[in-house]
Formats: sequence, C-alpha cells, structure tokens
Amino acid sequence: MMKREFQYPSRDGVTQIHAIEWEPEGEIHAVMQLCHGMVEFIDRYDAFAKYLNEHGIYVVGHDHLGHGKSVQNEEYYGYFHKTNGNEYVIGDIHKLREITQKKYPDKPYFMLGHSMGSFLIRQYMEMYGPGLSGVIVMGTGAQPGAALFFGKLLCKVIAAFKGDDYRSTFVDNMAFGGYNKRFEPARTDKDWLTRDEKEVDAYLANPWCTFRFTVNAYYHMFCGIEYAQKKENIEKIPKDLPLYLVAGSDDPVGNFGKSVENVAKTYRECGIKDVSLKLYEKDRHEILNELDRQTVYEDILAWVEAHLL
Repeated sequence: MMKREFQYPSRDGVTQIHAIEWEPEGEIHAVMQLCHGMVEFIDRYDAFAKYLNEHGIYVVGHDHLGHGKSVQNEEYYGYFHKTNGNEYVIGDIHKLREITQKKYPDKPYFMLGHSMGSFLIRQYMEMYGPGLSGVIVMGTGAQPGAALFFGKLLCKVIAAFKGDDYRSTFVDNMAFGGYNKRFEPARTDKDWLTRDEKEVDAYLANPWCTFRFTVNAYYHMFCGIEYAQKKENIEKIPKDLPLYLVAGSDDPVGNFGKSVENVAKTYRECGIKDVSLKLYEKDRHEILNELDRQTVYEDILAWVEAHLL
C-alpha cells in the first residue's frame, strides 16, 4: 500500500486543495473517492482507506475549502468563498474525479460522502452522476425548507453587520445545539459523534476538528442542502445509479434514522432502481469511528463488490 499527499488548484482560483491517495498493492478492482464532513479532514479516513486497499480498491480524497490543509492561512478555516462557495466546493470534488479518472480511466468509480459530505455528494450526483458505478451516502439527513430559508437569511443579516467571515455562536447552536440531548448526561458536548470515547477525545483534541464555521460557510452549506433536496434536481440523478444509504440509528443528523429513511423513499419514488438502506443499531453519527466499525467496513466493501461492473 502506498499513501501519497498531493495538491491541485481549487476552483476558487487561489487555494491549493490538499488531497491524499491510498494505492493498493497488486491489481486495482475499483476506485473510491471520499468526501469528508464539516469541520474535519480527509486523513481521518486513513484506517478505512487502508482497509479498502487490502481488498484492491484505490482510495482518494481531499480536504474541502476551509478545512485541513486546504486553506491559505488560519483565518480561512471554516470559510468557503464570498459569492461562489458551494459551487467551488462541488467543483473541487469534480476536479479530483477528473484527475483520478485520467489515472484509472477503466476502473469502476465509486464515491462516498459523510455528513456535510453526504449533502455535497447528493448534489454532486444530481450534477455529475453519469459514469459513476455507485454512491454511498453516509450520515445524511433532511432539513425543512423553512429552516433552510431562515438559516440563509440569518447568515446574510449577520454577514451584513459583522462580515461574512464572522463566526456566530448563535448559528452554531442553531445548527448543532440539540444533537447531544439524547445522550445527556453527556461526558462531552460531542458525545453524539460516536460511542467510542477515544475517538471523541481525539476529535476534541484536534484543532482541525474544533474551529467554528463562518456565516459564509454556513450560508453556502444551507444553499447546497436546499439544492440537494429539490425534487427537480433529484430527478436528474441517473435512474440506474446504485445508491447505498448508511447511518446510525442514534444519529441526530438523520433524526435517528427517520430522515435517512425518507431520503431513501424519495429516491425510490423518483425512479432510482437500486436504493439500499442500512441503519446500524445504537450507532451515532460517525459510523466509520463507531464501536462496530469493522462491520460497517465489511458491509460497505460487500456492497461495492456486488456492484463491480
């Protein structure tokens, strides 16, 4: 197995996007592109990538704008772009796919998006779905249109007075304030991530996982979720694109499974032929870092291998 870091230019025209590839030894059976979540970074997926390598799957992923090593300096953590943030984040995902497919043009190409990455990947397959062999939507959910409208409006108002790089505690609490309630009395304010206390502690100890999003990034994230949920956009997903929705049954992002089930139902109603769903009992948000992560790894691998062309 070979692990290599590299960079490519962001669609913002300024930032260098940091990426990692994990290349297995021997024959490569498929490619998996990973799309990480909000306030984290791609190297957190190292153990999962190495597991896929052991089974002949090449893995690649990048740090989104405002995350990990894809920043101009510390001031840009949690910031996308003033006017085209969501467009550029999606563009960077597509650019990495183009780079990777030039390297492996004939290999089945899969994508996986977790949390914020799940909403990004849901948009992505509405825009660039043709040619993909399958998409894994992990730790996703749904937001009412009214809540997204209010969230966008609030971010714009705050940005008008404080600047679009302002970091609002109020918006943070609006977005995440209720996630820990089911797990109280909680050991930390991030207990909703996973039952694995070591993973929670590692997350809280890492500055790349503890910065606060700017109102700019929140605004563009809300725009992206809104786009992903519109029926006219869902209708653009290729009907023969296999989808695998996975989440924890105790994940507040997915309303404890209910929102995930509704997303799967919507995809089926829009005519997508192959939509699978699995909820992991008692797992929380980060199922790749849960106590039963080995089972999650094995299930994802089995689904990929079942969809190799």
